[in-house]
Amino acid sequence: MATFLPTSFILLYFFFSFFTNFPLLALSSDQTVKTFIFRVDAESKPSIFLTHYHWYTSEFADPLQILHVYDTVFHGFSAAVTPDHATYLGQHPSVLSVFEDRRRQLHTTRSPQFLGLRNQQGLWSESNYGSDVIIGVFDTGIWPERRSFSDVNLGPVPARWKGICQAGVKFTPKNCNKKLIGARFFLKGHEAAARSAGPISGINETIEFKSPRDADGHGTHTASTAAGRHSFGASMEGTRLGLRKVWPQKRDWLLTRGVFVSSSAGNDGPNLMSVTNLAPWLVTVGAGTIDRNFPADVILGNGRRLSGVSLYSGEPLNGTMFPLVYPGKSGVLSTSLCMENSLDSNMVRACWRCSPDSCLCCWSDEADAVKAYISSTPNPTATIDFKGTVIGIKPAPVVASFSGRGPNGLNPEILKPDLIAPGVNILAAWTDAIGPTGLDSDTRKTEFNILSGTSMACPHVSGAAALLKSAHPDWSPAAIRSAMMTTANTLDNLNQPMIDEATGKASTPYDFGAGHLNLDRAMDPGLVYDITNNDYVNFLCGNGYSPKAIQVITRSPVTCPVKRPSPENLNYPSIAALFPSSSVGAKSKAFIRTVTNVGPPNAVYRPIIEAPKGTTVAVKPARLVFNQRMKKQSFIVTITADTRNLIMDDSGAVFGSISWSDGKHVVRSPIVVTQIDPL
Repeated sequence: MATFLPTSFILLYFFFSFFTNFPLLALSSDQTVKTFIFRVDAESKPSIFLTHYHWYTSEFADPLQILHVYDTVFHGFSAAVTPDHATYLGQHPSVLSVFEDRRRQLHTTRSPQFLGLRNQQGLWSESNYGSDVIIGVFDTGIWPERRSFSDVNLGPVPARWKGICQAGVKFTPKNCNKKLIGARFFLKGHEAAARSAGPISGINETIEFKSPRDADGHGTHTASTAAGRHSFGASMEGTRLGLRKVWPQKRDWLLTRGVFVSSSAGNDGPNLMSVTNLAPWLVTVGAGTIDRNFPADVILGNGRRLSGVSLYSGEPLNGTMFPLVYPGKSGVLSTSLCMENSLDSNMVRACWRCSPDSCLCCWSDEADAVKAYISSTPNPTATIDFKGTVIGIKPAPVVASFSGRGPNGLNPEILKPDLIAPGVNILAAWTDAIGPTGLDSDTRKTEFNILSGTSMACPHVSGAAALLKSAHPDWSPAAIRSAMMTTANTLDNLNQPMIDEATGKASTPYDFGAGHLNLDRAMDPGLVYDITNNDYVNFLCGNGYSPKAIQVITRSPVTCPVKRPSPENLNYPSIAALFPSSSVGAKSKAFIRTVTNVGPPNAVYRPIIEAPKGTTVAVKPARLVFNQRMKKQSFIVTITADTRNLIMDDSGAVFGSISWSDGKHVVRSPIVVTQIDPL
């Protein structure tokens, strides 16, 4: 986890340069001050400077306003400068890269049982409930008084913890405990950007806290999902929580060093290529439903009953019919979206729209039926039959319509998302700073709230990773991801292919990656696809990144092989075969993968191939034999396709899989075959 050390500005400028090829500063034509992050080669610091901070402030300072100095995940600093000045500083030979700090939007209990966790058995007990594992959360903060973060009966904080509990508005070090072991907040970049846009401060202190305290609710919700007390049915007991509060900003391409990082896939689905957080060392998580629902039927005046979902828990309507109006006809966007203060609450009993955070939500085809009914009669009426909470809903999981979808727009050789997890109607802790709807008019206080989004799915995977790491301390982040992906479910609880909520049809790996998280199987995956830091370096070399650009990530100099490595041969638990659309006749591509046996030492695995339609898939060798000495085995997958005969689906791809089985374990990897236009 990165540690960002805030610094104050020191006006110190040397009228000479340690680097003769550093160009003179040209006059800036763009005077708009923005926040930029400068990644620097730490090894090039002249010995005359005691610290990197002294070097930065002397070599780069005038007229620089340094906001933060970074020295853990990478070396460098952030500063508020004009774009022209940032370009000028980027020409310094010690500067590896420069990028503008940008705002990022939030990707906004039965789920443990739905994931396969059981009390007193399986992964929960094998991992000692995630004891002695630290989870770091980058989000909007935390409401520490929630019982989800109680440290009752917990042991001491791990000795390896080096973080702090940072004081701020309505937050003191006493708010941390043996459960919430650290908390920090970072806002200098956010405030600098706001100052450059005008005189108004970047933080509205009437509704926000300059501290780790959560005024939004999002951070409290995700933190309690990942690491809250298990007594509330939505979290993992004993897992330590270290929290970072950040106001939304850019964070790209984090190469972890033994740290498992899960990230949300984004809520821009079901559009193709809408998945975010694409780096191959991140675990990218989409959202699915669970088998718990909050059904509510809309009963139209013509007697038709339509299925929907509602979180309303007030007085029942008892069949009373009300006038039905389609606000979209008004032409006013706020009215059509049921936004706050857009409708007269004395006249409108309920406003119905379809979105992850709406009061009443339904399938899009049923919404069309409501509009058709309104158009068919001069006096349309309707009522709502609220049915409370129902468990055992089938089918489940269903891929959420909003979940970010593939293909990977940056590196199509890597399938993204990696997998999906519960992200619809998730119950978790909430802040006291805002009501459950987030509306200014909502003055209710609630300890828990129900939210939907890939932000809700992501912490399920973070908590799952903590359990797996506790049960298998020697597993790398890549091994943990592999265990999750190769054991994921592709069938729902009706034993049928998972459905896409957006279409009502069978979903694909572009929707769910390798499948839906199944922790009961992930604890004992049999084989894992491990990846080293050097493998990631070769992947970047294969994608044309220069050694200097790669050093931005690795923090140390690298040398790319003379022959460019194939990015497709990164030891990923999925295979994406890209064939030029202009090719004629059958073409073949070979992929090399290596698996590590983490099951019984003496085992023989044989392949099970589901070839994508219009292709042939061959595997060599025909079996993998493991023993006490031979724990790793490599194999080659050859995919042959004639692009003229491929029958693609609407996404422009065909899908299949390769699984290795020893009779007990099934280690499954999805295969994607698609056509690309030549550059």
